[in-house]
Amino acid sequence: MIILNQRQQELLGIVHRESYVTVEKLSAHFGVTHQTIRRDIALMAEHQLLQRYHGGASVLSSVENVAYNARQVLCIEEKRRLAALLAKQIPDNASLFINIGTTTEEVAKALHRHRGLRVITNNLHVADMMCDYPDCEVIVLGGVLRKRDRGITGEATVQLIRQFKVDYGIIGISSIENDGVLRDYDYREVRTSEAIIQQSRQVLLAADHSKFGRPALVELGHLSQVHALFTDKPVPPEMQAVIAEAGTQLFVAD
Repeated sequence: MIILNQRQQELLGIVHRESYVTVEKLSAHFGVTHQTIRRDIALMAEHQLLQRYHGGASVLSSVENVAYNARQVLCIEEKRRLAALLAKQIPDNASLFINIGTTTEEVAKALHRHRGLRVITNNLHVADMMCDYPDCEVIVLGGVLRKRDRGITGEATVQLIRQFKVDYGIIGISSIENDGVLRDYDYREVRTSEAIIQQSRQVLLAADHSKFGRPALVELGHLSQVHALFTDKPVPPEMQAVIAEAGTQLFVAD
């Protein structure tokens, strides 16, 4: 498991925002040598956080997500802050969907003091931790188990989701495009998230700053389907306008 220092996390964020960045530009931005930047890029490329090129670095392919063990530590403090903020919006005795993702797993951790929750999830990590919470009932959705992250997807999962109507659907996402389109990498995971959105009275989206403008293959929906977005940094003015037009509440844990 890799732990990134502050410069490396910021470097990764720049690459996500700009798609491709040169070593020269990164060196000037951070005030360090080209050699230092190349070492940072090599380390993150080794852990599948970005793509290394001669003279620079780019985001990974739009068809493949970052490895699960790398996502567990990527922007971890930011995820914890926004998760804590989201958890404050959930009352006791609520019913919840929680989908696949390391950010939603942090939300599940932040709910440990709640009482009377009824949680329906296709994320075995979430189920494992929340089944020990006091007065918390956990329903695990059936389907095909993904080995890489213990997520459950497939047509059976979608059909089971459609049997419930819950107070809150808590979802994570891989990409929020500049026009408010939500995207992810696995079409089977997208189908389950679509069903969660449809079967939730309120949809709460948890997404750290690295998810904005990031490329991903499969369209999931639009911010207009989301009641509230929780992130960790103020968003650019143009993105604020898109969020406002979508009618989505914005919560920033900064």
